[in-house]
Amino acid sequence: MKQQLDQSSEMTMDIFEKISGHEQVVFCNDPSTGLQAIIAIHNTTLGPALGGTRMYPYASLDDALDDVLRLSEGMTYKCAAADIDFGGGKGVIIGDPKTDKTSALFRAYGQFVDSLNGRFYTGTDMGTTMDDFVQAAKETHFINGIPVEFGGGGDSSVPTAQGVIYGLKSTAQYLFGDETLSGKTYAIQGLGKVGYKVGQQLLEMGANLVVTDINKDAIAAIQAQAEVHTGNVTVVESDDIYHVDADVFIPCAMGGILNDETIDQLKVRAIVGSANNQLKTEHHAKLLHEKGILYAPDYIVNSGGLIQVADELYGANKARVLMKTKAIYQSILEIYKQSELDAITTLEAANRKCQQRLEEQRGRNNFYRRQRSPKWIFKNEV
Repeated sequence: MKQQLDQSSEMTMDIFEKISGHEQVVFCNDPSTGLQAIIAIHNTTLGPALGGTRMYPYASLDDALDDVLRLSEGMTYKCAAADIDFGGGKGVIIGDPKTDKTSALFRAYGQFVDSLNGRFYTGTDMGTTMDDFVQAAKETHFINGIPVEFGGGGDSSVPTAQGVIYGLKSTAQYLFGDETLSGKTYAIQGLGKVGYKVGQQLLEMGANLVVTDINKDAIAAIQAQAEVHTGNVTVVESDDIYHVDADVFIPCAMGGILNDETIDQLKVRAIVGSANNQLKTEHHAKLLHEKGILYAPDYIVNSGGLIQVADELYGANKARVLMKTKAIYQSILEIYKQSELDAITTLEAANRKCQQRLEEQRGRNNFYRRQRSPKWIFKNEV
């Protein structure tokens, strides 16, 4: 028995070491619906945690936990960078989104979200849809990113893509002294909801594109756009996108694609994209810096969607969201200038800015230290 207790104690300490730096991690289990989920709340200094919930068939519980911890920490920095009054959180549902989804499962998840009493707001992410969270919203007020007809802001890829365009303009201003995007070549990796919209706008401006995507319909659609605009589209295979001659690389697909192998191949002046966690590690920001490639931190570039879902909690207003999204232009420009001034990477400059905002509020505004204020309850029951 003593040996069993010692082993149990050791396992407990391992868990607490793993979640060190996070305020709260909640394991959600509902056998009747098959729900197995984890909610991670990283930091509520700036306000209640905000972050989407993804559904993915993780190979192990450790993989799911590692993912939700990493993503929730990233949301803290993303919220701080976007200058919104929310903290960082994230949810993951363990399961195959193609076969394991049910309305009952998402209603059960909504009940777990509601049990946190306003400490965590969530909505769509990879593997989940707005309709999934219409079901969750039947059980809780603390849902965002739902369709317009249910009082939400609708498709968040619109402000996300617009944020990428602002990031590209500020990058052009910094590198070339002119924010004009026409006449330059952009390599786009991924033509999903965001990447396609970015490519379409660039073609309308007269830019040239080199694109790759496994979805042949998306390729055909962007080629059709080129036929009615002045820009050109060249299609390459997935791995070839890293060594094309272009002015800017725009990653809009998977994360972790900037690593030792790919950075060595790059022939671009800058990287400005919407994909989350583009850097394999923080060390790769230094490799880009040493190579003279300007890197726009992804959590600032892609924050247009976050701005929309956060703003939605005050009442959906598209004009207000697009107005707030314009701030991405100045934020990226300031990061570039600070990086140059302090001789540090752009990632370090961005992180320092976020840490400064958190430190300014720490100790007097931790959401978990006070009772839930009515100001955080904005929406009526769906």
